[in-house]
Amino acid sequence: MEDILLKCAVVDDSSLQRLSIVKMIKDHPNLTLVAEYNNAIETKNGLLDTDIDLIFLDIEMPILSGFELLDDLPNQPQIVFVTGKTKYAYKAFDYSATDYLQKPVSKERFSSAVIKALNMYKLKTQAVLPEDEDFIFVKSNLKNRKVFLNRLKYIQALGDYVKFVTEEDNFVVLATMKSFEKELPSDKFMRTHKSYIINLDKVERYNSKTVEIAGEKLPLSRHKKNNLIEALGSKA
Repeated sequence: MEDILLKCAVVDDSSLQRLSIVKMIKDHPNLTLVAEYNNAIETKNGLLDTDIDLIFLDIEMPILSGFELLDDLPNQPQIVFVTGKTKYAYKAFDYSATDYLQKPVSKERFSSAVIKALNMYKLKTQAVLPEDEDFIFVKSNLKNRKVFLNRLKYIQALGDYVKFVTEEDNFVVLATMKSFEKELPSDKFMRTHKSYIINLDKVERYNSKTVEIAGEKLPLSRHKKNNLIEALGSKA
């Protein structure tokens, strides 16, 4: 990924914490610092005429929080939340966060987040999707989001929420598995467990207990195994 250079901004009301992230950005060969802000209002105004690929964003700030800032941004770049609290991690899913870093941030953890951001950038910029590609709309963060079915790996039930795992990113929506089970085409998607609906085209291997997709092992209900074998056989 030597040829990728992400334009970054840092938003944090703590000058010490901001300086720490700024230094790591400047030391990374795939990142360039474009702007740094100490509050959300300044950020909102500054990004109107600034092209940014990635924001390292604090959550708890005066006047407007990091979440409220994102609600006001018309075009949201990739977001890596940087915060001292773990309690916001679940909510960060709803904002399609690339990663969630807890202060103080180590160089190793920072590098891991950057790798995720680079991979996501590469997928989004290199993906060529036909205009007639099948898709569904999913309401996420108060907006309708287009999800291309050939890039959806699986969805997972999380209580009152559903987590979408695609080739580009993951995000959580307030919905039920049952609603998506009806909406997704049955010849391409299958409910293999009470908490999982998978894309049959993404299955790499399976056994009596698990289905493997992109290296992830997902649970397979015992009474669903024969249905899975039949569904995969019909696609062979």
